Amino acid sequence: MVVFSVIQHPVVTAWTDRLRSIETENEEFRRLLRQIGQLMVPYATENLPTAEVVVDTPLAPTRGQRLDGGTPVVISVLRAGNGLLDGILTILSDADVGFIGLARDHDTLEAVEYFVNLPALSGRHVLLVDPMLATGHSAVAALNRVATEAPASITLMCVVAAPEGVQHVDTHHPSVQIVTAALDEGLNDSGYILPGLGDAGDRLYGTDS
Repeated sequence: MVVFSVIQHPVVTAWTDRLRSIETENEEFRRLLRQIGQLMVPYATENLPTAEVVVDTPLAPTRGQRLDGGTPVVISVLRAGNGLLDGILTILSDADVGFIGLARDHDTLEAVEYFVNLPALSGRHVLLVDPMLATGHSAVAALNRVATEAPASITLMCVVAAPEGVQHVDTHHPSVQIVTAALDEGLNDSGYILPGLGDAGDRLYGTDS
């Protein structure tokens, strides 16, 4: 079964609720999404394995920890994932970064892949980022692509999730960890999250899909 957690932190919750507001304009939306991405990193990486090392300080050696497997690879699901990316990279500044471009078919709600550019993933820990987990079709399409490269682990980080999307990921990728800032009520007839926050990509870039 998929490991699923909702972050319980007052700042993350408050920033997410500001993100939802129809009164939040593009510039503030970008800033909030970037900040939320930064705040979520400790929660999305808390289960990474570590290994003991000896650290030589200026005064004496001591036992310390390093990330076993190195810094996670961060993969952004285009285009909305890029809104989280800069915030994440303020913490994971040496991470390799990949991109998967997916567009939703508004008739079938299926994800259509249009771009992939990934670093080496075999045996590495992966943080897959997308602000919205709605139907789960885009998430599963991205996870399918990542899983073919045999990473050591995959964590899906999103800001707002619907139960239907969580279930869809669990059905297809039960070993994936999902970390979200909010679990909403469900989906409307068009496959959008309620109450949600609208289309994250459109609100980031001032477009109208």
